[in-house]
Amino acid sequence: MAKKKQKKDSKKPFISKFFIILWSLLALGILACVLIFSLISNGKIGYMPPIEELQNPKNKFATEVYTADGKLLTTYYMDTDNRVSVEYEQLSPHLVKALLATEDVRFTKHSGIDFKALFRAIVKRGILGQKSAGGGSTLTQQLAKQLYTPTAESSFERLLQKPIEWVIAVKLERFYTKEEIMTMYLNKFDFLYNAVGIKNAAQVYFNTTPEDLSIEQAATLVGMFKNPSLYNPIRRKDNALSRRNLVLNQMVVADYLSQAEGDSLQALPLVTDYQRISHTEGLAPYFRQYLRVMMMHSKPERKNYASWQDQLFYDDSVAWDTDPLFGWCKKNKKKDGSHYNIYTDGLKIYTTIDSRMQQYAEEAVYEHIALNLQPKFFLDKNGRS
Repeated sequence: MAKKKQKKDSKKPFISKFFIILWSLLALGILACVLIFSLISNGKIGYMPPIEELQNPKNKFATEVYTADGKLLTTYYMDTDNRVSVEYEQLSPHLVKALLATEDVRFTKHSGIDFKALFRAIVKRGILGQKSAGGGSTLTQQLAKQLYTPTAESSFERLLQKPIEWVIAVKLERFYTKEEIMTMYLNKFDFLYNAVGIKNAAQVYFNTTPEDLSIEQAATLVGMFKNPSLYNPIRRKDNALSRRNLVLNQMVVADYLSQAEGDSLQALPLVTDYQRISHTEGLAPYFRQYLRVMMMHSKPERKNYASWQDQLFYDDSVAWDTDPLFGWCKKNKKKDGSHYNIYTDGLKIYTTIDSRMQQYAEEAVYEHIALNLQPKFFLDKNGRS
């Protein structure tokens, strides 16, 4: 009996030491996390945008040019950044539901970080190795990544970026409503084919507007968020169809659709109405080019003109002094004191051109020149040779 009691007594110090070490490690871990996130929040680790930038993210929006009868004539944008903004009220309810069901079903319940989804992702993807399991990122974290995170060159670098995105996401939740965050995310995403933002995506892929997207169309576009190239309805239709049906199924799981509605929608074929967007295509190409140059014109200075361009310098100088539209972007300033940029400031320009009359005029010119004068010209030229 004495020996058994001695053994039990000898175990107690060991157990006590074990728990002391365990709790010490846990406390150190918590302190380390607090310290790391404090350093991140204050910009000591990685880039932390200042409050002013968080409250006013730098977004580049294309300028839209409209005809007198309300048709979109063209857009001016920088490189492939053809982004046009929309408001939350302009989004189809189907689009909102498809996005929430697929990307962040608890979007309205968290404050930037969904710990339940994060824990699930760690267990399923990190421990069990289930790569097909959903990720733990929220919509707000994805927006933080879009706005402030550069492309990672390795998995380790991407792992280091995650805590920074968490902090930015929490800060974004402080400054914006859920509707504003969702709208910013939809306006920022690149759907390829010069379709940056949901408004251009609806136009390019379905020739419609965000508010008029059907359920299956909305599901197709939401499906592209996972990988816009792999699930592109123009380039990889079978992949896009499969992904669209997965989104529809997620809407059923989230109770946005009944099982019968989901099944009937999944049976529909994937139908697109592709509308190419380009600077050089569409009505009135010469007018659009003239308008762009005129709006962006700088104040004429003689040194910027050739010696034989006296008349052009005089004409531009008169236009600068008398025409408020000539050099409008250089004559007017934004709130921050900088001049407007026709490619990035989301201007809306309304012209006097009637799209129907312009179409008739261009068709008449084409018929007269391309189908009549041009063949005669080549016939006469060949006859002389």
